[in-house]
Amino acid sequence: MDAVIDYLSNLDTATLLGWAWKLVAALLIFFIGRIVAKLISGFLAKLMRKRGIDDMLANFLSVVLYAILLVAVIIAAISQLGIQTTPLIAVLGAAGLAVGLALQNSLGNLAAGVMLVLFRPFTKGDYVEAGGTSGTVTDVGLFQSVLNTPDNRKVIVPNGQITSDTITNYSAYDTRRIDLIIGVGYGDDLKVARSTIEKVLEAHEKVLDDPAPVIWVMELGDSSVNFAVRPWVKAADYWGVRSELLESLKVELEDAGCEIPFPQRDVHLHQVEAD
Repeated sequence: MDAVIDYLSNLDTATLLGWAWKLVAALLIFFIGRIVAKLISGFLAKLMRKRGIDDMLANFLSVVLYAILLVAVIIAAISQLGIQTTPLIAVLGAAGLAVGLALQNSLGNLAAGVMLVLFRPFTKGDYVEAGGTSGTVTDVGLFQSVLNTPDNRKVIVPNGQITSDTITNYSAYDTRRIDLIIGVGYGDDLKVARSTIEKVLEAHEKVLDDPAPVIWVMELGDSSVNFAVRPWVKAADYWGVRSELLESLKVELEDAGCEIPFPQRDVHLHQVEAD
């Protein structure tokens, strides 16, 4: 410590003033540069929001830009003091590589989150099947997405798992088709069965006229003649209408004299007399 004090005391005024000016310049570069970095990142965020880019992605990109600009400002300020910045840049690069390797999975989820925000295969409020689970999307984060299942469970799915698998968005369109298989007995009049099914579909107020429902004989099954019934409804009404149609079809077909068969097997017993 005494040696440092002796060294400083032996410096002339010009050298001290030179160091002081370098320190002031470095501080000015740091503070002014930080303000400029904030202004640039804020302007970028506002510009992206005006262009319709998702708020989450806009905030993320603005934070990343601010961090990059701030590192550049700090390096410029250190360089102003006369310190060699090349070793510092090398150390930062090595540290970044080490952090990247340690956080490989997290960075993969981050990249997947950015892709979800950019391409928007689903948005908040959509009912989707993704990442091995089904539910309503309540949040799309940068690392993970949150789904709310029909039985009110909160499921957190990593974004990397979502983008690496098939995504089914049941809310992507306004309408959905209900696929029903309605079986009647082989002894029933198929014309009566068809007209009864048509009557049930026409009577339901939530079944859409356009696209029109489709009814045809799909197959001759083991124990029944199977009709394929394909009505269209609004996506929000899918499950309610499906349940109501199944109930109405059973009641109306039975009232029309049609049988609703079920798989059954006849067992015949033969008595064999011993010799």
